[in-house]
Amino acid sequence: MRIFQIKHIYYGWFVLAACFFATLISGGVRSSFGVFVIPMEQEFNWTRDTISFALAIGVFCNAVSTPIIGWIYDSRPDGGKTVITLSLLVLGAATILLSLTSNIVFLIVVYGFLISTAGTGVGFVTIHALIARWFNRKRGFALSVSSAGVSVGSVLFAPFASYLILLSGWRFSWVILGAFILFLAFPLALIILRNNPKDVNQQDHPELKSIDAQSTTTASEFKTSSTLSNASWKQILKSLPIWQLSIAYFVCGTTTTMMAVHYVPFAIDRGMNPGNAALAFGFMMGINGLGVVMIGFFSDFMQRKNLLAITYSVRGLAYGSLLVFDEILGIWVFAFVAGLSWIASASLTSSIAADIYGLKKMGTIVGIMTFSHQIGGAIAIYLTGFLFEKTGGYEFPFTIAGSLLILAALFSVTVSERKLSERYQKNLSAEMS
Repeated sequence: MRIFQIKHIYYGWFVLAACFFATLISGGVRSSFGVFVIPMEQEFNWTRDTISFALAIGVFCNAVSTPIIGWIYDSRPDGGKTVITLSLLVLGAATILLSLTSNIVFLIVVYGFLISTAGTGVGFVTIHALIARWFNRKRGFALSVSSAGVSVGSVLFAPFASYLILLSGWRFSWVILGAFILFLAFPLALIILRNNPKDVNQQDHPELKSIDAQSTTTASEFKTSSTLSNASWKQILKSLPIWQLSIAYFVCGTTTTMMAVHYVPFAIDRGMNPGNAALAFGFMMGINGLGVVMIGFFSDFMQRKNLLAITYSVRGLAYGSLLVFDEILGIWVFAFVAGLSWIASASLTSSIAADIYGLKKMGTIVGIMTFSHQIGGAIAIYLTGFLFEKTGGYEFPFTIAGSLLILAALFSVTVSERKLSERYQKNLSAEMS
């Protein structure tokens, strides 16, 4: 629409704003599910591992769909806008359908299949790939802003959902949350999103130029000087970075997804009332909103793999705090320390992938790595619920999570970013000549 094509303002900022708002609402609604766990358990007499199994199925379906949706994004010129808007439409309708839940099978079908698959289409696989087309010089910052939408959404929607449940019950609360997606996020994405700077005649904008001022390469042309940017799939799958990032991202999925479901129930089990438990989760995501943008800003000036390793290390310390501090104090210490690192790993991982492998196959590559992330999450959700039922507490799964994060930090810091990333290619060539 012409109304958004304001002279002297780069349209990429409008695309970024629309993506931020889409992740804010969709991510906020989806991350609020932990608030619904105990009310639904109480109504249907479900055990913690039963509902964890249903949610794990959802994360598994999300995992399977990520490479497929990433491939659709890469193979269609209109893949970005089409996939994101259709996914928002399905996500909103399916969220409303959750209000009709009557048994565990219905929950598995609606949440496990519809919501989880639609969530992929409006997740980081498509959002990050689209934004990477619009930003080169400020790519790390732009991707982090879009990621922060999930954090801000969690700050707003987790306490809001908790209040709605107290006010009108969990069924009506699902209807309200679904309406936010259908009547706010969906129309905004439909109106504003564009697939490529060429669509608005801004393919020569300075933001799209290579970081090296001497280069004429632009992000919108899907070219980089990276040695792997034009590699075949065989070469990509034989290269180390995709596996290093995927293994680390597996741990990321394990350690974040388990808390998306179990943090609020864990806090309630430790003596918090449901409202304060949701508030603590919102506080954690609020801190993360600041942390992810700050890390994204610095990632445009530093090696991203080092920041990624620091991010995983900080999260490991957060899990350690749950084992060191007792009762309520541990909840808040974890919320603050973990909040500094929670979603920052997503934008850093996508940025490193774009820098090393280029943009032509970015949707599929991020989809493959996200598959690893979600498989880790699916295992973690169910295993955490299972271990809770067997041991009566969360100490054992939290110890496993903290240990795995050390491994993730090691895999991240050993990525050969300076050797393979487009950001350093020209400087490296100059040093060798």
